Amino acid sequence: MRKIYLSILLVCTLAISSFIADGSNTPLMEGKITHFYPNPATSYINFTFDKTVDKSFTLQIYNFIGRKMSDSRVTDEKITITLDDSYIRGLYIYQLRDQTGRIVDSGKFQVSK
Repeated sequence: MRKIYLSILLVCTLAISSFIADGSNTPLMEGKITHFYPNPATSYINFTFDKTVDKSFTLQIYNFIGRKMSDSRVTDEKITITLDDSYIRGLYIYQLRDQTGRIVDSGKFQVSK
């Protein structure tokens, strides 16, 4: 059972790595996520943005197999995402995207329910 779990984790990690922004050729842009909490999250997660974040940016959350779980427009310096029953225990990827769809910032967080 442990080998199956490790195999699934490896496959998921490889699949998710394609969602993470590559900083090597991404120009430095304003509007980053300054922090997110709590991590691990249980019923909600807060994202706090830099004051210079553009209101046309969107915050997208994907589960460990790449399914989009949430898509929220950045309207304030802080967004709270409620983790409903569709958020099961596991690893999630967040992406901050600009109006053209380019990834500005990304990272991961954990849900433990």
